[in-house]
Amino acid sequence: MKASTLVKVASQSILKNKMRTLLTMLGIVIGVGAVIVMVAIGQGAQSQIQDQINTLGTNMIVVTPGASSQGGVSRGAQSYNRLTIKDAEKIKRESLIVSAVSPVVFSRTQVIGGQGNWRTTINGVSTDYQIIRNWKLKYGRFFDQSELRQMRRVAVLGHTVAENLFPGEDPVGITVQIRNVPVQVVGVLEAKGQTANGTDQDDVILAPYTTVQTRLSGWSRIFQILASTPSSRDIPAAQEEIRAIMRESHGLAGFAEDDFTVRNQNDLAEAAQGTTEVMTLLLAAIASISLLVGGIGIMNIMLVSVTERTREIGIRMAIGARGRDVLTQFLVESIVMSVLGGAIGVGIGFAGSTILSQMTGWNTVTSPTTIMIALVFSAGVGIFFGFYPARKAAALNPIEALRHE
Repeated sequence: MKASTLVKVASQSILKNKMRTLLTMLGIVIGVGAVIVMVAIGQGAQSQIQDQINTLGTNMIVVTPGASSQGGVSRGAQSYNRLTIKDAEKIKRESLIVSAVSPVVFSRTQVIGGQGNWRTTINGVSTDYQIIRNWKLKYGRFFDQSELRQMRRVAVLGHTVAENLFPGEDPVGITVQIRNVPVQVVGVLEAKGQTANGTDQDDVILAPYTTVQTRLSGWSRIFQILASTPSSRDIPAAQEEIRAIMRESHGLAGFAEDDFTVRNQNDLAEAAQGTTEVMTLLLAAIASISLLVGGIGIMNIMLVSVTERTREIGIRMAIGARGRDVLTQFLVESIVMSVLGGAIGVGIGFAGSTILSQMTGWNTVTSPTTIMIALVFSAGVGIFFGFYPARKAAALNPIEALRHE
């Protein structure tokens, strides 16, 4: 029998009892719809995390004090600090791969100006920081190399700081007071939003690290060194190069452990996305239970159908139908029912994820791959749970089947 004929006969058989067919497919519809929604939420979370990681910078490499392990015992990054400005200068001077380098000096303090005061983080950085972080300016400009060398009292405000001190205004040219030091605002950064861990990237003030070290913090050590490469393909080689330069700068012998840690933004992305992938799989597995229930429902109805159509099966066999023909017919009916339920479930899942996104503001992503997998999986459910009833129908004795009332 041709495939088109099999599908036609199966569809006619299914449509004979519409309500029973609809109730049978309900488990598949709910299961596929739930899987689509859960996976859409998970993939949306991964996409959002990737976008947040991308806001950190372009091909960024981070050097932090402290080794991640020492003597076989994990100490954690930032266990102790030997990073200095000279380390950053040596990387910038000797690296053949790195395109930009900036030390970062942190100081948290109160800032007074405009319409009040605001407690925020002061980051002492170099002119390369804007390139590394790929941070655009809303107003004004970034400080230049001469201002860095001369330790000028200039600063660039983050969007959050600017909105709290100068709401709706352009503060460029206005002087603010940072820890009793008057500082002139030369620019305002565009908003970047929160990081993956919820930190507000815009709640910051950027100033020359020379100014922050000498006039604000007084610390000779720096918290981290940021670097970037021209291409993401250069990151692994750049990390090894930076590691070699840092070991030489710190005078570490051949077997000595690193007293610093070199990471890149891809490491951060993988760590964050690894968690969301596990959650996505867990949510999809929970939702798949409905598919299992739907498959059991299909098997039960197909067994009932075999009993109801025993005489019909006997007539088909009497006029020449073989056992495999009967098996194929019932198997196709099961598959058609499952795929039809899967298609309806995909539509409901897509609509559900869209409505959920609009109502909650969550980012949801429904990929074509997910839809195809859902349809293939629903067809697989039809084959798996429909095989036993189909085999039972094919194994009927034609004579006994014809006698069945």
